[in-house]
Amino acid sequence: MTLLDAGPAESTDHLWDRLRHLEQRVRAAVRERRAHDPDPDDPYRGQYLTPEAAERLLAAPAASGGLGLDLGEPPPPRPGSRLARLADSFGLLPIDLELLLVALAPDLDTRFERLYGYLNDDLTLRRPTVGLALELCGLPGAGAGRFRFAARAPLIAGGLLEITEPERPLLSRGLRMPDRVTAHLLGDDELDSALRGLAHHGRATGLAAEPVRRIRAAAATGSALVHLLDHGGTASRLAVDALAGLGGPGGVHGLGGLDGVGGPPLVVDATALAARPTDALLRVLAREAKLSSSGVVLGPLDALEPERPEQSGLLRKLCAELAGVPLIVYGARAWDPFWARESPVVITVPPPDPGRRTEQWERALGGPLDDELAAAVAPYQLDEDQVARAAAVAARTAAADQRPISADDLRAAVRSQNGAGLGRLARRIEPAVGWDDLVLPELTLSQLKELALRVKHRDRVLGQWRMRPGGGRGRGVIALFAGESGTGKTMSAEVVAAELGMELYVVDLSTVVDKYVGETEKNLERIFTEASRVNGVLLFDEADAIFGKRSQVKDAHDRHANVESAYLLQRMESFDGIAVLTTNLRANLDEAFTRRLDVIAEFPVPDEDQRRALWERCLGPRIPRGDDLDLGFCARHFELAGGSIRACAVTAAYLAAETGRPLDMVQLLTAVRQEYRKLGRLVLESEFGPWLGALGERPFA
Repeated sequence: MTLLDAGPAESTDHLWDRLRHLEQRVRAAVRERRAHDPDPDDPYRGQYLTPEAAERLLAAPAASGGLGLDLGEPPPPRPGSRLARLADSFGLLPIDLELLLVALAPDLDTRFERLYGYLNDDLTLRRPTVGLALELCGLPGAGAGRFRFAARAPLIAGGLLEITEPERPLLSRGLRMPDRVTAHLLGDDELDSALRGLAHHGRATGLAAEPVRRIRAAAATGSALVHLLDHGGTASRLAVDALAGLGGPGGVHGLGGLDGVGGPPLVVDATALAARPTDALLRVLAREAKLSSSGVVLGPLDALEPERPEQSGLLRKLCAELAGVPLIVYGARAWDPFWARESPVVITVPPPDPGRRTEQWERALGGPLDDELAAAVAPYQLDEDQVARAAAVAARTAAADQRPISADDLRAAVRSQNGAGLGRLARRIEPAVGWDDLVLPELTLSQLKELALRVKHRDRVLGQWRMRPGGGRGRGVIALFAGESGTGKTMSAEVVAAELGMELYVVDLSTVVDKYVGETEKNLERIFTEASRVNGVLLFDEADAIFGKRSQVKDAHDRHANVESAYLLQRMESFDGIAVLTTNLRANLDEAFTRRLDVIAEFPVPDEDQRRALWERCLGPRIPRGDDLDLGFCARHFELAGGSIRACAVTAAYLAAETGRPLDMVQLLTAVRQEYRKLGRLVLESEFGPWLGALGERPFA
């Protein structure tokens, strides 16, 4: 009975056949040693060196050809077996496979440890040394075989073998096979634990055949490097589908395949890789790709920052480690020739049309969308992963309440996909108002609704119908709300955001404007970049502070101010999100900004009927009202904007709460007088009428 008679799984039969052949070599080597050992049964053999043994060593001829074993050549790897694919993927010679198996044996049967200790003449060396491995393969220690253990040799460079105790002479150094390689040869396809949170095996999703075919053809040529310039959020899925079918007998670029199909591609998160860009991790990543006979999908490239020293050359190193392995990178950032020695095939991935987006949602939700659900998701720009996550959140929310998925579930789930990046640069507001809360002229309301419909249908108009072609123009929608303070501009932006099911992000100008040259532009670039990644409405309140007119250049300050305005003009054209600018002084905005606006909504001071409606709306139905309360009088006599009316209503409510009585006319007009003083307006008898005397007798307290 041999050491390896225990029957493994059928798929590894050939591996065990090769190891049994190795076992015969080890047995023959032990017999050879014992035949020349004067005391083979010495229990302390290998722990000391007697004078007689030293003399025999000095008298022995120099090693020239190993042990002289002649047990015949081992059988070649069976086509399609893991051993054959390993040799193919890593470019191993037959002698490399023999050396690999010598190192593998102790991990499969512990008795090899004791035999190796005996053959090493050192019971503490229970793994094969470089010298012993060469001897068992019939190679001299001083011959060319030792170069199979050089740093760039396939066994070592590929991470299939580790050489221990580097301080010792080469022939005395130990050999060890990493646990991951052993597990792979035994049929385990779990990723190396070092890649946890960094990579996973991708699953084919069955996307459109033509783009996948083109990407697959590009990955099968030349350096196998492909860059997907992603404008639609589906690049990662397309790359996975392309690589999932890339293979065949012998594989592409040396990658093996079972039954003509390569293994599932390795999908690598560029953000996680950028956080720990070590050479050792890159080697583990490359080894895993070759073990699984698969290509690699890496992205998004936007997460990489080549200007940082620790990330400089990251892609170049990865391409070198993956030599011959198909690598598809994706992202919205254009390819930089510095990233790799080879230039990739660049393929642009356009945004999906509305029908394709609907298909993504239907696939994620597991059924067709009705008109209400389709209208709810129409404004959102999501990639397929975000759609899948949002659909899962919406389904769980509805299941918790034991009801079907609603439009509100989908909107809330989409908002949950927004990153926190923009929240650090702008104040986030979750809309809590609707169209019924607005009191505006019909023309202004129609302009607000036009803004909402532009957002809902921009995929069809700007994408499918190509109504904004060329010039580097983005797919954003930008509006200007112009009117006096308090006329409802900010509230209207919140209503539009609510209509679209999005959050409102109010830019804090104190975090944008910087006294140092160029810093304001950098701050704005961060805001625009983050805003394009979220489904939200970006609000620049008091926009004339940074979108003001360019002036004649008289000194360096004027020049830099004009550079700032010119940057904003260019950036607004390439913006892909939704932005609202508000201003009290439309005349202060540069005319070039006006040309780039999609919607301009004017917010006039409310007329008498609108003021009456505002008083009713601001006081609300819950506050107790006195019999003498005359809101018609307030609407006729006080020309106040909606913001001022709201402030008066709140002040009057505090007065009523203090007295414990229903809100009366004196309390309300006292609040109006306080608002007049804040605004710097005179308190005239022509406006307050007979109530002015009552106000003088009841001062605000």
